[in-house]
Amino acid sequence: MPDAGLSRQSTIYRAGTLGRRPVVPADFAELERRARKVSSAEAWAYVAGGAGEGRTMRRNREAFDRWAIVPRMAAGAVDRDLSAELLGTRLPSPLLLAPVGAGALMGRDSDLAIAAGAAATGTPYIFSNQGCNPMEECAAAMGDTPRWFQLYWSSDERLVDSLIRRAEAIGAGALVVTLDTTVLGWRPQDLNLGSLPFAKGLGIAQYTSDPVFREIAAERARQPRERPKVTPGAIRALIAMSRNHPGPFWANLRSPAPRASVETFLDIYSNPGLSWEHLATLRRRTSLPVVLKGILDPEDARRAFDLGVDAIVVSNHGGRQVDNAVASLDALTAIRAELGPEPTLLFDSGIRTGADVFTALALGADAVLLGRPHLYGFALAGAHGVAEVIRNVIAELDLTMALAGTRTIADITRQTLTETPR
Repeated sequence: MPDAGLSRQSTIYRAGTLGRRPVVPADFAELERRARKVSSAEAWAYVAGGAGEGRTMRRNREAFDRWAIVPRMAAGAVDRDLSAELLGTRLPSPLLLAPVGAGALMGRDSDLAIAAGAAATGTPYIFSNQGCNPMEECAAAMGDTPRWFQLYWSSDERLVDSLIRRAEAIGAGALVVTLDTTVLGWRPQDLNLGSLPFAKGLGIAQYTSDPVFREIAAERARQPRERPKVTPGAIRALIAMSRNHPGPFWANLRSPAPRASVETFLDIYSNPGLSWEHLATLRRRTSLPVVLKGILDPEDARRAFDLGVDAIVVSNHGGRQVDNAVASLDALTAIRAELGPEPTLLFDSGIRTGADVFTALALGADAVLLGRPHLYGFALAGAHGVAEVIRNVIAELDLTMALAGTRTIADITRQTLTETPR
């Protein structure tokens, strides 16, 4: 995308002369502030919250502050090439949209809107296993734009295979297995509200659209069960489940299927016993490139590549799983130093701006995943808001490259940074 930064600036400034200001702010702080203003307390707790005291979230950002970009003058970097090769596919930029579960907390049909916004910019989107729209619908919304699929390893192996088959059928470019959420972390913001979106049927669309899961849930619905005590809260929960379940609302309200689906999901969505032995079976279960997400330790990274995976995502889940965990950027630096230049490393957790993307690339990432910011854009302006956030991040990356004297992504190396005093 040549001159992405200058073109973006020109578009915004020209509109400004006509009295039109951007719906989506150009800086993250204002983007976050406005998104919070339009979000419910439950939505904000889930999307913006972190584990424990929030130390991992803060540490993710502090890690970026320990590095500074060193601009180089008179480099003549007039034409920049932001494209990047990733798992055999040439992408317009080294940016992908991270999977974010239960996005419908911020607005209906969240995954469809995010898919459309990603497609508008040619940016790959990793469909969330905890999404609110089936992967087939999201794939249709993306057209030819690359899409990957995130897999949470269920405790039911039949369901694992079914989800993999569906990912293959939609033309996913990779299978991204999330390792760090075999159990939910301690998330006080959600706990203080007693709010878990999945318990109301939000974020389980990949399951309720899956034939194997429906068989499991239907069997559960046929089993005798104790009727819940009728309270206003129970009625509200049943209404939410019925509204979020596929099919007509009034039929769902009279059916055991919505509650059975929620209870089945909560029982089997993840496997607390996930092991390297499970992961070793992936090569015979799929022909898709395999990416392991949630790696923070160099030894785990080496073991992953020894298994034959195609890439890893260095990530602490945006600080949402373990409080006081290592910053993802520090883990990236350590893993790249340990494994050398060859393995494909993606980076996630803490990316907010184009300058952040530049820093992560300089420290060894081959590409980065953008999480909360694109969901904030969705909250403000739907698919258009997602696309605007992407355009802003890429524009800043392009301008940073120009001012740092780098023409290509390959030119962004450790030599473009300096470590700042602690």
